[in-house]
Amino acid sequence: MTPDTAEIPDVDPRLLEVLVCPVTRGPLEYDRVRGELVSRAAGLAYPIREGVPIMLPDEARPLDPAD
Repeated sequence: MTPDTAEIPDVDPRLLEVLVCPVTRGPLEYDRVRGELVSRAAGLAYPIREGVPIMLPDEARPLDPAD
């Protein structure tokens, strides 16, 4: 683990298997570096705080075109 990723808590892989985007009900991609779950279909990135995904659309950030 690098110093940059050492502070990012892991998310339970079983949890990642069952979570879907609350807006589209589509799949999510785990971005470990940013600590987010990304829904490309919705254009949103849901934050993960202290290992807990925050699956509220109001808390999600819009994806940049570069994402």
